[in-house]
Amino acid sequence: MNRKLLPPLALVGALALVPVTASSFAAADTTNYQELEKFMSVYERVKANYVEPVDDHTLIKGAIDGMLAALDPHSSYVEASDFDTLRTTTDGNYGGLGITVSTEDGAVKVIAPTEDTPAWRAGIKSGDFITHINGELVYGLTLDEAVEKMRGQPGTSIKLTIVRPGRNKPFDVALVRERIELRPVKWEIKDGIGIININTFSGNVADQTKSALLSIDKATGGKPLGYIVDLRSNPGGLLDQAVEISDAFLEGGEIVSQRGRDRNDIERYYARPGDMAHGLPVIVLVDAGTASASEIVAGALQDHRRAIVMGEKSFGKGSVQTVVQTGPQAALRLTTARYYTPSGRSVQAGGIDPDIVVPQLSDEDYKDRPRIREADLRRHLLAQAKVEDKLLENDDTPDPRFAMTSAELEKKGIKDFQLDYAMKTLKRLAAPPYIASAAGTKKSK
Repeated sequence: MNRKLLPPLALVGALALVPVTASSFAAADTTNYQELEKFMSVYERVKANYVEPVDDHTLIKGAIDGMLAALDPHSSYVEASDFDTLRTTTDGNYGGLGITVSTEDGAVKVIAPTEDTPAWRAGIKSGDFITHINGELVYGLTLDEAVEKMRGQPGTSIKLTIVRPGRNKPFDVALVRERIELRPVKWEIKDGIGIININTFSGNVADQTKSALLSIDKATGGKPLGYIVDLRSNPGGLLDQAVEISDAFLEGGEIVSQRGRDRNDIERYYARPGDMAHGLPVIVLVDAGTASASEIVAGALQDHRRAIVMGEKSFGKGSVQTVVQTGPQAALRLTTARYYTPSGRSVQAGGIDPDIVVPQLSDEDYKDRPRIREADLRRHLLAQAKVEDKLLENDDTPDPRFAMTSAELEKKGIKDFQLDYAMKTLKRLAAPPYIASAAGTKKSK
């Protein structure tokens, strides 16, 4: 197990153990030795004088938790049950509620629910705060402890108390835990437009995306109007899957580069000839929950002018975690590099700016709901972006097209304003021959 992961945040706790041998002490310079001596002094004092006996594993675990937590929000070391949890980020199969959370200053914050999961169906949203689980206050719990309380046997009930900015009072949400078997790719055809919804970047998502492209091509007689790639609330996953999906839409060129601490430590990934979308118009939908591997795809297609990126600014996680299994049930996840889009942009803490900003007006809490992004996480890495010439000033004038309320949209039958806007835009982009031949609506099972 040694794969490149790009999840938006740590879903399990941090734990690592670095052995210190006599030879390493000898090789260390004076400053290193003095720092290690401080650690050993505190360790011995706690071991000897703490009010209750403490085992070595607990002390080392706490020390390494602190060491990795001081680096960035995404480096961690896991073992035992947490190791199984880490594997689910790549395997895409686990039990629980289907929710991505973070903690800051003792509060549990929702990054995004995963589509077609209990949390998503219950209406939990990005920016919500979970204050109680089954009536028990969760303020001050570690991320591990909060996640553990939300997990449980499929079929068991759980009640979350939610504080949502813009709402006057907290409210309870009742859910039933399920075996979360992620369906990373769903597709359908509406008005001749192929819509591909990618929910995560687990191990087989690239193959499923390519299969969706072939199915849409076949169902439309080889003449779809174009494609909408929906990456909203996609928390990321495996780097190689992001590269393969980008490659499916590109004829060539660089997709992404990753750069480590050494100036010469640069790894580049390139597209191979063959655009499975046949040069047809592509719109990529993003929002504040679009993170990491999703941002690689959006950034690559945007830089190559292959797609219009539409929606809201993305999450902004531009770091790479290398996962190395260090034991039968232990693994180190360490931030080892930043990634850059083909034009040399780092999205770390800045995110992908859409070409066309479109708010999600069909969300009644849109205006009051905060967007949690990488830049909001404590100790996030700073970007190392190239300097760009700013040619245009931002225009903050309200767009009259975005003045409708969620209730008004619902009366018009519009449940997803961003998707509806993307479809209308793509129809305007499509060439007339494709408009005449496209027909029907078909969904994948």
